[in-house]
Amino acid sequence: MKFEHIKAVVFDLDGTLLDTLQDLTNAVNFALKENGMPQRTLDEVRRFVGNGVEKLMIRAIPRGKENPLFDKTFSDFKSYYGVHCKDFTGPYPGILALMEKLKEKGYVMAIVSNKIDSAVKVLDQEYFGGYTAAAIGEMEGVARKPAPDTVEKALKEIGVAKENAIYVGDSDVDVETAKNAGLPCVSVLWGFRDKEFLLEHGADIFINQPQELLNLL
Repeated sequence: MKFEHIKAVVFDLDGTLLDTLQDLTNAVNFALKENGMPQRTLDEVRRFVGNGVEKLMIRAIPRGKENPLFDKTFSDFKSYYGVHCKDFTGPYPGILALMEKLKEKGYVMAIVSNKIDSAVKVLDQEYFGGYTAAAIGEMEGVARKPAPDTVEKALKEIGVAKENAIYVGDSDVDVETAKNAGLPCVSVLWGFRDKEFLLEHGADIFINQPQELLNLL
C-alpha cells in the first residue's frame, strides 16, 4: 500500500526511534533499591512502559500509589533518570538512515512521547536534532497519549494538517493515539511490543525494518 499526500511523519520515541529500555530499567531499579523494594527485570519494565513514567512506577512499585513510599521512590526515579537517560540509550539500527532519506525527500518529522518533556527534548537534540522540527513530551496542560493532544500540538508546531501526516509507533498506546488523532498508524516490530499483542489492540500496518517505511510513502 501507499499513503498519498503525506508531508509529515510523527514518531513515537521509546521503542520506535530509541532503545531506552536499559536506562529506564536502571532508573527503576535504582529507585526501588533506594527504598528497599525488590528489583524488576528488563522484560518486566518493557511491559510497564508506554503510558508515561508515573504509570511505569505505579506498575513497578509494590502496591503502586498505595505504597507510602511511592512519592519518594518516583522522585528518586526522576532524579536518577534525568542524569542517566543517555547511558545506554541510542537509536535503533537503521533509524538515522531512514530519517536522512525522509529529510532528503522533503518530509517534516516530529516526535511525540509520554516521557517527561525535558527528557524528550534532551534526547531529541542529542540524536535527531538535524532531522526533527518538533519534539513534544509530557507536560502540564497537555494530555498525554493516547489522548491526541501531543500529536495535535506537534502538527501545529510544524504547520502540517492531520490529513497530510502519518504516525509511527511501537505500542498499543500508539495505535490508540493515532486513531484518536485521526492519523494512519504504522506499527514497528523492533520495539517494546510484539505483533500478536499489537494485532489484538487494533494494529493493521506493520514494518519490520525502518527502511520499509519508505515503501509506504
